Amino acid sequence: MIRRLAREVALRSLFQIEAGHNTADEALEYNINELAAPNKSAAYAEQLVQVTLDHLCDIDQIIERHSHDWTLKRLVGTDKAILRIAVCEMEFLAEKLAPQIVINEAVELAKIYGNDASGRFVNGVLSGYVRERQASPDVQ
Repeated sequence: MIRRLAREVALRSLFQIEAGHNTADEALEYNINELAAPNKSAAYAEQLVQVTLDHLCDIDQIIERHSHDWTLKRLVGTDKAILRIAVCEMEFLAEKLAPQIVINEAVELAKIYGNDASGRFVNGVLSGYVRERQASPDVQ
């Protein structure tokens, strides 16, 4: 529950940052308060947002490589934020989480915050990335 709520805070915060309405600190503070995130969830959300922003170029390259026929500019904002969080969790956090857990959580968020096709799209992009990583562990 701690990480699920943290992912939701991070998703909403990254969406607000991308839209240009808030700084990272403002977005995090607002969403932590809005969702009444306990300290552990808030800390993980802050880590997710910061690490995602620190590695945004690398994360976006990974997403574009696996979102066939879609550029980042064409992606639904919530789908983009969900994908960024998931790639961050699998690739850039010190504690690497099992890909299937990350994908399942991302798909659940996509079903809540995205459109009718979001869950399948997010699953396809992330599954493609995981297959590539398993085939060639040196690939980022």
